[in-house]
Amino acid sequence: MEANEKTTMTCIICPMGCQLEVTKTSGSGAAAYAVTGNACKRGEEYACKELTNPERTLTCTVQVAGGVGPLVPAKSKTEVPRDMQLECMEVIKRLCVTAPVHAGDVLVEDILNTGADIIACDDMDAR
Repeated sequence: MEANEKTTMTCIICPMGCQLEVTKTSGSGAAAYAVTGNACKRGEEYACKELTNPERTLTCTVQVAGGVGPLVPAKSKTEVPRDMQLECMEVIKRLCVTAPVHAGDVLVEDILNTGADIIACDDMDAR
């Protein structure tokens, strides 16, 4: 974005879905943006982060060998850079863990050096 350029976005932090208007100011980082339309401070933080370093929680399923089912739901323990999500999914697609699996088990540590662990979200018993 250039200085004084405006963009609009919908905040996804809570169910209110505030319509944010973000104006680029001078400076760098979060201080380089003026945000209006947010009902709370979280909307301003979201807009600045979305424009400087967007991240998302990665949700997925992981193959299970010897389990009562073929897949266990999983997610990243912390957010992953948005531009690395497809690369992370390629790693997860090739992953197969052995049952039993318990909710909270770390299935992949520090996936692609993002600092995020992939953890199981449910239990999967062995056959």
